Amino acid sequence: LQTMSGNEHDWLALKPQEPSPSQCCGSGCKPCIYDVYEKELAQWERAKAKQDKSLLMEKKEQSNNSELKPDTFTAFNISSVEQLTEDTYQYKFELPGNSSLRLSLGQHIVLRGMVNGLEVQRAYTPISPGNAEGYFEVLVKCYEAGLMSQYIKTWKKGDMVFWRGPFGGFPYQPNKHGELLMLASGTGLAPMLPILQSITDDEEDETFVTLIGCFRTFDKIYLKPLLQDLVRYWNIRIFYVLSQETSLEKLPQSYQENTYTGHLDEDLMKRIINSCRRKPFVLICGSSTFNEDMSRYLKAAGIEENSCFVF
Repeated sequence: LQTMSGNEHDWLALKPQEPSPSQCCGSGCKPCIYDVYEKELAQWERAKAKQDKSLLMEKKEQSNNSELKPDTFTAFNISSVEQLTEDTYQYKFELPGNSSLRLSLGQHIVLRGMVNGLEVQRAYTPISPGNAEGYFEVLVKCYEAGLMSQYIKTWKKGDMVFWRGPFGGFPYQPNKHGELLMLASGTGLAPMLPILQSITDDEEDETFVTLIGCFRTFDKIYLKPLLQDLVRYWNIRIFYVLSQETSLEKLPQSYQENTYTGHLDEDLMKRIINSCRRKPFVLICGSSTFNEDMSRYLKAAGIEENSCFVF
């Protein structure tokens, strides 16, 4: 049996590690973590063939100049942590000076976490306006057994966190659609907010919006003050569907007429679509089950697939 030479051993130690499935956020990022791995592996193979380690030096794993990039992770500082419900938090990150992430609407960024020596990556959509200066904010729901949640729960003000991006997004254009029907479940509200804010900030944009927020209970509705503020605009309507509330009597008066109990089912979907002021273009964001259910109900209500966008 031939023993490995010290040199071989060194090269093996430098070989990039293949990502595990948990590291891929599954959002179709370009470049995906697997693309980055392929690139680094090819670089390692070239360097090994030439026996020249300096060829690996151009590998920039992470950057500290606080500019977001798709293929390298950049460190950002947490400037505040706010608990919104028992399992949902809003985190604010600093950007140098008055710089902005310059995200297109509904774009997401990918977070890297280390849990028990395992690297995990997940996608989140900032809820702050894309042109917010000096900061960005992310809404995160923590799950009891979630690997990334275990890491996020340790965050406190002043911690450094690594992000890359941006990816995806909805190519929104003012006045292109007569009405947007937004179907959001829980933190699926996140990609809707920058689009809503860009519509209300633009006096020339006369797009109607109907937002349906699906939550378990009234207490679980995130960012109520912001949503109440948006409803004051002539072209914005918001309805809530609360799956675990049995009666609307305990809710504040201002919520009673635009809240439904139970689930957003095919019947309710048809009623909402019939109440839209124009033929809606539909945006959907929630769990994969929610997204599949909504797509099915929309189809039953006669909305074609080319009139829907799933985040």
